[in-house]
Amino acid sequence: MALRDPLDAVEDAKGSRSSDQITENSRDLDENYEFFKAAQEVDATPDEVKKVVRKIDYHVVPILFVIYFLQYLDKNAINFANAYGLKQGTNLHGQDFSWLGSIFYFGYLAGQIPSGYLMQRLPVGRVVSVTVIIWGTIVLTTPACTSFGGIATNRFFLGFTEATVNPAFVLIMSIWYKTDEQPLRLEAYYCTNGLATMFGGLIGYAVGHITTGLPRWMYVFLIFGAISLATGIVSVFVLPDVPATARFLNQRERTIATERVASNRAGVKNHHFKKHQAIQCAKDPKTWILFIMAIGAQIPNAAITSFTSQIIGSFGFDTLGTQYLQIPGGAVQFLSLILGGVLCTKWPRGSRCPTMITANSICIIGSALLVTLPDENKWGRLVALWLCFFQGLGFSMSLTMISSNVAGSTKKQLTAVILFVGYCVGNIIGPQTFLEREAPHYRSAYIAMLVGYSVKLVSIIVLYIYMWRSNVARDAAGPIDEKEAIEAGMHDQTELENKGFRYSL
Repeated sequence: MALRDPLDAVEDAKGSRSSDQITENSRDLDENYEFFKAAQEVDATPDEVKKVVRKIDYHVVPILFVIYFLQYLDKNAINFANAYGLKQGTNLHGQDFSWLGSIFYFGYLAGQIPSGYLMQRLPVGRVVSVTVIIWGTIVLTTPACTSFGGIATNRFFLGFTEATVNPAFVLIMSIWYKTDEQPLRLEAYYCTNGLATMFGGLIGYAVGHITTGLPRWMYVFLIFGAISLATGIVSVFVLPDVPATARFLNQRERTIATERVASNRAGVKNHHFKKHQAIQCAKDPKTWILFIMAIGAQIPNAAITSFTSQIIGSFGFDTLGTQYLQIPGGAVQFLSLILGGVLCTKWPRGSRCPTMITANSICIIGSALLVTLPDENKWGRLVALWLCFFQGLGFSMSLTMISSNVAGSTKKQLTAVILFVGYCVGNIIGPQTFLEREAPHYRSAYIAMLVGYSVKLVSIIVLYIYMWRSNVARDAAGPIDEKEAIEAGMHDQTELENKGFRYSL
């Protein structure tokens, strides 16, 4: 009798489940369940597993890196264009520029539920790629805006489309990587915030030397928009969805990739909406701790994004200085993110929350110095501003709280939506703290930064204590049945339902 390849079972199982035979049980099964079951019969060697991880890294992380780099550049293009006549070119007055910062996040807020629904129902790679094409087109049209109403509408729809990126990337991390692998990979793309700040400063500096043609502020949007549009088209063909459909993996490698992620005890992806998971999400204290944390984290965000040029100018530096003096802040952000990712990967047990606490404490020092240092100490105030660029590390690690510590596809998506609602609320409030009547000193904004960082610090500590106590209680209840815990994850159970689940602290 001929021996049968266990991978053939994958195709047989797929063929046996027609769309009109979906039962309550099949609704619970992960989309990659057949590959997970087949993997139990595949004895992969360590070298094979390493090869699969390398292939995933080569095909997933680079495109995430480029897209995240561009979304940060595009939403903050007004910061760089502001030094070259954006206000005059679009007839902005009073608080109009502050409202451009807030209106982007009204669009971001409005886009959360539609994008979350699309990502659960459709291939996440395709959803991300199409939105990049759309927002690149929106950025390209910004120079056509000649009034506050026009550019405000443009900013709203840019925020609506960019709303997909952060939640999608959190989902992608949980789809492709084990819990202890996620911090470094997440920081590998999130560090582009720092690179984008440096690159944007260089582009802004270069644009400052253009003396002919269009008004200089327009070139910022034309350059950034064209790059994003081209990247979105490339992404359609290269950004994968889930291991089970990845074209860069063969059949055996797909089973290995699925089995690796199944060990997170949180499944991979399930496209069915589960009402009970939605209710559990609303009742889970972690959801609202993350929500409050996001608000606190993002109130100070305007200072290191849309208003950086204005702040540096208020210290007494010239127009070109407002551009190139953003580069050290970007370097601080880039290096802190990479260092944090390395530390949390090298020491995965209990390092994430302490890393967030450390980064946030540095931000508190920086914002406190902005509040207290005299106006004539321009270099001291500039260094204080650079210290606030550590904030990216704290917020990015909070995203791993979702990718690693929330299970159940519906619950994971909704938790991400709620966190990013808080993200939007903080970013809507932040620009309004820069009061025109306080220019150029903006004392209210610096106080708001200090309050925001303090709220975030308290939230991190509360979340850490909550998850630590839960882990201790579950450990005390008895040993983990590893196989049963993984199986529960592949049946789309949440972290509260799966008693073998443990939080990554």
